[in-house]
Amino acid sequence: MELLANPLSFIILLPALLGLAIFLVPRGNDALLKKFALLGTLAVFIVSLKLWTGFDPAQSAMQFGLDKPWLPSYGINFSVGLDGISLLMVLLTTFLMPISVLASFNYIKEDQRAYYASLLFLEAGMIGVFAALDLFVFYLFWEAMLIPMYFLIGIWGGPRRVYAALKFFIYTMAGSVLMLAAILWLAAEHHAAAGAWTFSIPALYGTLLTHQAQVWLFAAFALAFAVKVPLFPFHTWLPDAHVEAPTAGSVILAGVLLKMGVYGYMRLAVPLFPEAARLFAPWLAGLGVVGIIYGSLVAWTQKDMKKMVAYSSVAHLGTVMLGVMAFEPAAVSGAVLQMVNHGLSTGALFLLVGVLYERRHTRLIEDYGGLAKVIPGFAAVFMIVTLSSVGMPGLNGFIGEVLVLFGSFRVYPWLAAAAVTGVILSAVYMLGMYQQVVFGPVRHAENNALQDLSPREWAYLLPLLAFILLIGVYPNPFLRRALPAADSYISLSRQNTAPPAAEVNLALGGKEAR
Repeated sequence: MELLANPLSFIILLPALLGLAIFLVPRGNDALLKKFALLGTLAVFIVSLKLWTGFDPAQSAMQFGLDKPWLPSYGINFSVGLDGISLLMVLLTTFLMPISVLASFNYIKEDQRAYYASLLFLEAGMIGVFAALDLFVFYLFWEAMLIPMYFLIGIWGGPRRVYAALKFFIYTMAGSVLMLAAILWLAAEHHAAAGAWTFSIPALYGTLLTHQAQVWLFAAFALAFAVKVPLFPFHTWLPDAHVEAPTAGSVILAGVLLKMGVYGYMRLAVPLFPEAARLFAPWLAGLGVVGIIYGSLVAWTQKDMKKMVAYSSVAHLGTVMLGVMAFEPAAVSGAVLQMVNHGLSTGALFLLVGVLYERRHTRLIEDYGGLAKVIPGFAAVFMIVTLSSVGMPGLNGFIGEVLVLFGSFRVYPWLAAAAVTGVILSAVYMLGMYQQVVFGPVRHAENNALQDLSPREWAYLLPLLAFILLIGVYPNPFLRRALPAADSYISLSRQNTAPPAAEVNLALGGKEAR
């Protein structure tokens, strides 16, 4: 009962229970099935708003904490909690899920029960990753969310879906195996020093390690998270996964799953191994900048809109990694905000590309043109989202990008200067694509018959537009919640050795802690 009484653990369990319950919907009743999935994900989002309203932004300690023994002889507890960073990631997840479900109504035709159940199971796994405060529990959720995403790509994806799903699975599993080995090594080191087993993340922050051990353990964690980010040159699985995934899969992949890699650096790799993190930070920041330039240049050459947006994600996440590895308050808080911004803007771009694909069954830029005359509503939304992705002042993408560049310039001036080229290049390829698709003559007769946005499509696009505009003009509520956790992350990164668990600001405590 305590799991259900705690709002955070309840939000983890609720989508999993709904995923099981969806199989009770009679076969052939597709309308009821869609309503069940939509209302279920909306319920999860509404319940998750309690986390926002009940969160104290002045605290850096974990809130809504729960710590229940699970396998006590091995020191494994079901331990969860939220700081400002994980709060934003959880709410981004619960916000995007009903949008993804609603966007799937016309696209998914076969085996809909399994499809919507996969989305719900995926939601439970993603929330669990962001909430876990036990390494064993973190790893279980990390692996669990891999399975439904594999099925979403492999069953409901495009023509090369099996290849893309296998590539996604192999890349992610390769990194996960290294992380599992590092988790066991770290737990053994702590047992040798303290005489007791534990997988508690706050307690493991206090594990004393040799410099060599820190380097090897950090490398294992960092590689697993680099694949997920994806950090150049571990990004090659991403374009295939995005292009072949159904629209909802692309939205969740870009909006949430890629953020797990960055979150892993902030929650685990850097605080657990601060000396090694400082050693590798310039290199990781450098790879982030390489990803900015490389992703932008490759995106510029793409003829497929979905592949262009996929490569733009490599560039955007490179900016986030630059901020995270700068260990500077403005850069880190900007990187956290940029994770939210990327989820909103890129998620909206994938939805808009999906709208066109449902109508014309092509994503090639050259197959469009003159859409402003035919579907002006679509063209207006597409313009706002494109400018958001570019970083137009007054929209959400601007403030996060500026904070990252401003903060990282103090630490890595040459890398920050190089990263500015990404701002220019993103304007080149995104505005170029928009111009070719929306303006000019109608190049194909089929486009004259296109229908503008339907009420259902407006229903899932308007919430995204609202937050794109809100964060652009008033980002303070989001930054206020991110900054204390960002400061704690920076403090941990500056330790010569990991601090005692009692001194860690991220330890369980605060509201509703056990």
